[in-house]
Amino acid sequence: MSKNTQKLGWIGTGRMGAPMAERLLKAGHDVTVWNRTRAKAEPLAKSGGKVVDKLSDLAGLDVVFSIVSTGKDLDEIYFGPNGVLANGGKAPKIVVDCSTISIEDSVEIRRKLMEAGSDYLTAPVSGNAKVIKAGKLSSVVSGSEDVFRAAKPLIDVIAPQGVAYVGEGDLARVCKIAHNVMLGVVIENLIEITLLANKMGVPRHAFLAFMNNGVMGSMFTKYKSPALVNLDWTTTFTPELLRKDLDLGLELGREFDVPMPVTAATREVLQGHFGAAMLQKDPEAYLQKDFAALMETMALAAGMKLEPENVKVGTGLE
Repeated sequence: MSKNTQKLGWIGTGRMGAPMAERLLKAGHDVTVWNRTRAKAEPLAKSGGKVVDKLSDLAGLDVVFSIVSTGKDLDEIYFGPNGVLANGGKAPKIVVDCSTISIEDSVEIRRKLMEAGSDYLTAPVSGNAKVIKAGKLSSVVSGSEDVFRAAKPLIDVIAPQGVAYVGEGDLARVCKIAHNVMLGVVIENLIEITLLANKMGVPRHAFLAFMNNGVMGSMFTKYKSPALVNLDWTTTFTPELLRKDLDLGLELGREFDVPMPVTAATREVLQGHFGAAMLQKDPEAYLQKDFAALMETMALAAGMKLEPENVKVGTGLE
């Protein structure tokens, strides 16, 4: 498939979707863009995106990408009364979904899309908006291998760090849920050891520099370090979304008889963050901040009053 002749669609221009779509536009692709709130899609017009008001304007395109919050949202955008396939709209040739949703929801959406005539790839990604802009986003993909090969050049544009094909069906959903379970476990452990060192007199920036320079450092620990040092909770991923993914992981563990005690403990600590948020002036707004704000809840449990260290810390993405 030539990038000059393909007609692409993009659904969802939130924190992740907008910079992902922008990569396709900057690579010279023809992309029609829809978002529930049109204003969030408008900036993509500057990069050549065709912003539309109706999902049905994406019917019949060669490849349509989507990235939304829940399985219910995904079903609605394709099959709802105002969805892509509403009023007998022709199905896109290929649908590539990058959302993080349950396997059950994904299986049902796959069935309905394939009945309508679409090939369906699940292609969740690993990273955040800064990772995307740094060209370090990665993806895991499942579905028909032939369809994957046809769509891979496009997915490579979005996820240049690497695209892993893991097999048929919805196996990529399993991988992404497992990935986000680890995300929760790692941030909790990183916070608790940072607080331990900090309470004993080690500056947070110095401790995290040591960790990031060592074998336990990773892209994730590096790009989270500025937040933990300077208490900047600018949102990349909310506690609510993390809790949803931990629940999905625990549900799979129960279904397949895989014990997940560390994940269960992580989930309970995260739940404590929702309770502690009630102490804030605006609990709802506080819970829309980044999940790394869990550090404040854990500091409270440790009897610590945190202050920003006001030290410039690299993200590793520069």
